[in-house]
Amino acid sequence: MTNVCDVVDYPLYVAGKAVTTTQWLEVHDKYRNKIYARVALADAKILEKAIAASVKAEADMAALKPFQKQKILLHCVKRFNELREELTEILIAEGGKPRGAASAEVERLINTFQLAADAVTQLDDGHLLPLAVTAAASRYRGMVKHVPIGAVSLISPFNFPLNLVAHKIAPAIAAGCPFVLKPASLTPISALMIAKVLTETDLPKGSWSVLPCDRQAADSLVTDDRFKLLSFTGSDQVGWDMKARAGRKKVTLELGGNAAVLIDADTVIDDVLIDRLISAAYGHAGQVCISVQRILVHADLYADVKKKLITKLKKIKADDPTLSTTLVGPMIKEAEAIRLKKWIDKAEKKGAKVLVGGNLQGVLFEPTLLEHVDAKLEIYKDEAFGPVAILEKFKDFEQGITIINQSRFGLQAGVYTQNLNKMLYAWDHLHVGGVIINDVPTFRVDNMPYGGVKDSGLGREGIHSAIRDMQEERLLVIKEIS
Repeated sequence: MTNVCDVVDYPLYVAGKAVTTTQWLEVHDKYRNKIYARVALADAKILEKAIAASVKAEADMAALKPFQKQKILLHCVKRFNELREELTEILIAEGGKPRGAASAEVERLINTFQLAADAVTQLDDGHLLPLAVTAAASRYRGMVKHVPIGAVSLISPFNFPLNLVAHKIAPAIAAGCPFVLKPASLTPISALMIAKVLTETDLPKGSWSVLPCDRQAADSLVTDDRFKLLSFTGSDQVGWDMKARAGRKKVTLELGGNAAVLIDADTVIDDVLIDRLISAAYGHAGQVCISVQRILVHADLYADVKKKLITKLKKIKADDPTLSTTLVGPMIKEAEAIRLKKWIDKAEKKGAKVLVGGNLQGVLFEPTLLEHVDAKLEIYKDEAFGPVAILEKFKDFEQGITIINQSRFGLQAGVYTQNLNKMLYAWDHLHVGGVIINDVPTFRVDNMPYGGVKDSGLGREGIHSAIRDMQEERLLVIKEIS
């Protein structure tokens, strides 16, 4: 039993100020299954205060000059660098993220804020528009500038509680938009640490809030028309429901996937490739939107890839995330692990073969490799979000592309080939937001446009893309007077 005196309490942040409430959310250490900390919970009154303050701050946020926004963002970069160790330990505890992955996420947090600081001075303010396209308009000139859309609501997921929060907050600051952010209830502390740093900056009074809260209280973040944009990252079921209820506001959705990688016959099957597949499929226990779930291998290479994957996977186990050697840590909660186990057991009963793994102990799920899986089953067609991958065979490149496209998701896909024409064919024909050539679909750099099609969402994250989503064009027309 954890002594309450050993548990750290974290405030929430409403209208830029740290506040404690009478309601607390217990955050558990995901590996040790004990209370790690408590965070203050927002209720409907606090949500209303935050929303009203953000709307009131729209003019002040819009008035920030590029050098002022850059100063704010660079202060965050400096402070996150100083907090590296503490942030890493928080990620390991609250998210069960293995140490190596946690350290990498802190680095990405820093990079994302740096990219936003750079973007403030790199993105153009607008453009000239040629209006003299007819004789009647010959005396008119047009100019377009980008202006902040206004207050935005932001909802982030549990699996990247630092970097995916950064991908919402940093663009909002760069765009000049006040914001209210709800972090994931399973991993809220990381966002509150970002918020603590924001209190040290010159952001306008009341312009931002970070509010852990339950779904009922957070519903106003979806439905309230005072927000001009909703940015949500999470499951496809929740995301599309939010869009249906969001009203008149703009909506961006970064949702799930069951990403595929295709390995064509001209690919060299070496240790580097096999290690890359394993890290992409099983890192952070597969709890990544672009984790490799389907591995399509040309028939000529299938036996070799299968053998090498099995050999290496037999040496990997789910383990303590505090260890630097751990690749596969715990799943986020036992209910998710049980759900995944049921999916795999069902597939096995329907003829699938478990090549490696398949066993569950609490929240530790063995890295699992399957083959001969029915495409109609959940483990194939839905997002596994756990340490499991499926091997399947193809004979023709175009056939392989068709198989990938049969998914209801379309976030990213990886294609290994040395043939330029096949690269271009994949780019032209894959129904996904991003095609990654000669690497896994799990690849992401924080400045690239990132997002999906079909059930994987709409809109794009990535600093420049997100800033533009949080701005709108305003036209100026000037008539020359002779």
